[in-house]
Amino acid sequence: MAIYSNCIRIISLCFFALACFCNAKNMPKKGGGFKGMFIFGSSVVDNGNNNNVFGTIAKANYLLYGIDFRIDGATKTTGRFSNGKNFADFIGDYLKLPLIPSFVDTQTQGDSILYGVNFGSGGSGILDESGLVVGRVISLNEQLTNFEALTLPKLESQLGCQRKEILPDYLFLLAAGNNDYLLNYFLLGQLTQSPQAFAAKLISAYSAQLKRLYNLGARNFLLLSVYPLGCSPVVSKGQGCLPGPNDVITIFYDQLISMVNQVKPQLPGSNFIVINSVKIITDIINNANSIGFSNVSGPCCEISLNGLSCKENGNVCEDRRSNVYFDGQHNTESLSAALATKAYTSRDHSEAYPINLHQLAQTHL
Repeated sequence: MAIYSNCIRIISLCFFALACFCNAKNMPKKGGGFKGMFIFGSSVVDNGNNNNVFGTIAKANYLLYGIDFRIDGATKTTGRFSNGKNFADFIGDYLKLPLIPSFVDTQTQGDSILYGVNFGSGGSGILDESGLVVGRVISLNEQLTNFEALTLPKLESQLGCQRKEILPDYLFLLAAGNNDYLLNYFLLGQLTQSPQAFAAKLISAYSAQLKRLYNLGARNFLLLSVYPLGCSPVVSKGQGCLPGPNDVITIFYDQLISMVNQVKPQLPGSNFIVINSVKIITDIINNANSIGFSNVSGPCCEISLNGLSCKENGNVCEDRRSNVYFDGQHNTESLSAALATKAYTSRDHSEAYPINLHQLAQTHL
């Protein structure tokens, strides 16, 4: 009887493995090392998820946003907080992936999710309360819930395989933390917490979120650290990069590196890359003329009354390729391209730690 039961169990396992193998052939090919990419975070990577979020001023679904974004030769205002592509788009280009669809798009169904889904939401943060000053946002925790509860079951059904067999072939890009500082700590938090204590609070929440993804099957993480907000027009007011805010953000980066070094041994098979946005962007600003940038402190578009966003159908600079900032906070397409290039190619551990994305992708070919 025991032998019979074992035989049945072995046969069942074989059929399950065969089913996964047969259905897995429908998965995308690894053109650039990964079969797809799932994207989480704030406006740095949002590609339209906030378009249909009611009750928020964090929207980019109008011109001048997208003025340089072309689909089939036509300008397309997609909801990206940029004149063109954002950081996640350029990472997708390096990995030879098609444009990753937004979670809220009604067309993000069936085969369209096989290359991944973008869950990013402008104004959101690592902490649930971050960004609420601009209204309703989709926090990082809510983004992870959307992935786990809605997208992941569809992906499993589409491929006929379990999540822990599927997800190791995907890159998980997280760009979070900017709004935890800009729309939280710099507004009110610094009155009650030290920079070290606030960073520790963020890192604790972020660590739990990364472990949540790991437990679902994610293994490859690209973490874009917080930008040098002290350089952005809304903070600096044209005075150049302010060391105070940037020093506070550097504390977060240092703690993020420590956290990654601590958790990686606890998560077998995991790979983490941390991109030091503060160093990369400030280096670009400090060496702007030599690399093709001329305006490093002011916005390219005419700013609305909130000091952050482009005024709808307002004025815009002509040579957008030479500008670092498009609005009061967000990068131009040119700066996002330069940042993505560093993430993919830099061998400087102070920029891409401990390796760059190209090196990680090569291990998955």
